[in-house]
Amino acid sequence: MQYTRLGQTGLKVSKICLGMMTYGDPNWRPWTQSEADARPIVQRAIEAGINFFDTANMYSLGVSEEVTGRLLNECVRREDVIIATKVYWPMGSGPNDRGLSRKHILDSIDASLRRLNTDYVDLYYIHRWDYETPIEETLEALNDIVRQGKARYLGASSMFAWQFAKALYLADNRGWSRFVAMQNHYNLIYREEEREMNALCVAEGIGILPWSPLARGLLAGNRKRDTVRFETDDYAKHLYRQENDFAIIDRLANLAQRKGVKPAQLALAWLLHQPGVNAPVIGASKLSHLEDAIGAVDISLSDDELTFLEELYQPHPVLEHE
Repeated sequence: MQYTRLGQTGLKVSKICLGMMTYGDPNWRPWTQSEADARPIVQRAIEAGINFFDTANMYSLGVSEEVTGRLLNECVRREDVIIATKVYWPMGSGPNDRGLSRKHILDSIDASLRRLNTDYVDLYYIHRWDYETPIEETLEALNDIVRQGKARYLGASSMFAWQFAKALYLADNRGWSRFVAMQNHYNLIYREEEREMNALCVAEGIGILPWSPLARGLLAGNRKRDTVRFETDDYAKHLYRQENDFAIIDRLANLAQRKGVKPAQLALAWLLHQPGVNAPVIGASKLSHLEDAIGAVDISLSDDELTFLEELYQPHPVLEHE
């Protein structure tokens, strides 16, 4: 495994981050796997040198955090792993059980630490922008969490670049802890983050940690337009529906065959060649998915190969910032 500094921090993270949303309560989503299913995947990730694990309080409504905490405590010393979790989405039916108010943030970090069975998280994200809470309130609460030692670094996910720039400016202006990571929606067939967000992150020394790096399996070659799985995945059709998306997928498969690698590996390798990208957040429901991701770290792409994969891309509507 290779390691990289998270943005301009001194924190070293593996170039593959294992996303833990896949594991938790099978009643939460049909594809969610049990703790027993997750155990060999987490064990193999640690054996391979992956030290970066990503979850969120809303994944399986807390069960993913519980599974993450138990499995990591079984397999590795706490100080040898980087644990990330998130706050924003509803965790109950009450009016204050969601968002980025001071109350919800302070309640949520304590609940996450209990579920993870740890005294601190290495990286604490705001999962989205809260249009109902002043960003100053959110940033001050996050700063207090860092000062209390409950989180060591702060991150954000999927918002407009102007919002992220405002948050960085205010944190700097007030002397508060600033965000060091951006987990955004970024892959070979959705590149709208290149418009402004990625450039902002590079300029500000913010690490980029893409979510959905394989476009819900489309870039792995295991979902086609004419399959039942794709036709019943409304979220995938919402995100990826342009005709040239599939032309790019065909090019990916073509180049992967020529290089003797899998399409999923090539899609991850493409991301790792992009400016500012530290570690794609991958989901793995099978050990083979994890092995593919591990292998992607060592794949090199020439300028001509990058152009071959990129040149058909056409702009998409900006999604997931609402």
